[in-house]
Amino acid sequence: MPAVHIPSLLRELTRGQSVVEVDGATVRQVIASLEQAFPGLGDRLLDGGRLRANISVAIDGEIRPLGLLEEVGPDSEIHFVAAIKGGCGGESNTNGFRCGAAAGPRRWPESPAPFRRAD
Repeated sequence: MPAVHIPSLLRELTRGQSVVEVDGATVRQVIASLEQAFPGLGDRLLDGGRLRANISVAIDGEIRPLGLLEEVGPDSEIHFVAAIKGGCGGESNTNGFRCGAAAGPRRWPESPAPFRRAD
């Protein structure tokens, strides 16, 4: 059975267990098994039947892009990882850097008038 490593913030739902073994051939099935064994855990991982936006899945040490559709082997180790984001809340951050794929290469923000020494 796959071994699921439980993040510390969710261990209250697993009675303190840091690793649990549950049935499942996909991440979706594993989460269903977790919910059955530990009610409320599925709600903390899913939002509207999808993996929450701030959670990524690592299987056997690799973050996997397919999320719930990823296949899980019987000896797999699964980690639910809080995604780390940052930098921009809009077109540019507070330091004036442009963000996002359309922003192009990173550049220093425009600097104010050059420093002049008083004589």
